Amino acid sequence: MTVQFRDVTLRDGLQLAGKNLSTERKVQLVREIFALGVEHVEVGSMARPDLVPTMADTLDVVAALTPEERDRVWVWVATPRHVERAAAAGARRFQYCLSASDSHNKANIGRDTEASLAAMPDAIAVAAAVGGSVQLCIATTFTCPFEGVVPVERIASILEDPRTVGAVDAVICDTLGQAHPAEVARRVELAVERRPELGVVYHGHDTWGLGVANALAAAEAGADVIDGALGGLGGCPFAPGASGNTATEDLAFAVRPDWLTPETFATMVHLGEEITGLVDEPNRSRARDGARSNARAFPWVLPS
Repeated sequence: MTVQFRDVTLRDGLQLAGKNLSTERKVQLVREIFALGVEHVEVGSMARPDLVPTMADTLDVVAALTPEERDRVWVWVATPRHVERAAAAGARRFQYCLSASDSHNKANIGRDTEASLAAMPDAIAVAAAVGGSVQLCIATTFTCPFEGVVPVERIASILEDPRTVGAVDAVICDTLGQAHPAEVARRVELAVERRPELGVVYHGHDTWGLGVANALAAAEAGADVIDGALGGLGGCPFAPGASGNTATEDLAFAVRPDWLTPETFATMVHLGEEITGLVDEPNRSRARDGARSNARAFPWVLPS
């Protein structure tokens, strides 16, 4: 299985955190994650700081990174103006997010899905003007906290909407963590079939304990990148019932990418423990629990 990783600790992971990280620690964390071998980082969000205060310094973090680092970090955006502001700080990778369900789009972004789609060509044009790239991020791809199960036809209509042409990836999001592997495979395959020119990113949560299984199903179905957050941090403030992201540690232990060794895994576990402690949140990684067990003969268990 060949799949890349994107760590979303600094965006989705911090959205509901009880405490924030300093700007300096965020910049350092980006570099520590890259040093592990993780290919991509979601570095922050252009969400209103009064609604999501942990994202208030996103542009400061972007500005502190090198051009090479900025080429590997993604910023969450929802309007062309968001793209303009992020681009002015040096961002070049933009995750343009809309929800498949109108109810969640209104709660999360303040407008219906049609309005978000109507504005997407302008967002793509602004990004193109600075040599940037835009992802089509579809939140509530599976279920909505207000409307229930989202029909697969709704996802197909968004994927095939001509106003999304110019995006480089489709991000398929299990926002609530309510999907199961067969349905994940079905909707990832839909993205691969309907938009073969796009890469596919799978973004999952572990609410019902299927985060790793769903990510593996997505990769087998054709996803190029899977998202995770250190310690399983995260959740959407506008999606009742959502819990943390699938833990990056758990995904790495399951997939065993080429860059993962017992030593890099130990570093990742320590990093997840540090970050969850700093923001006063529980560490939900099951692989971390295993790494802290007494099964000392297993090479992935951390030394005492």
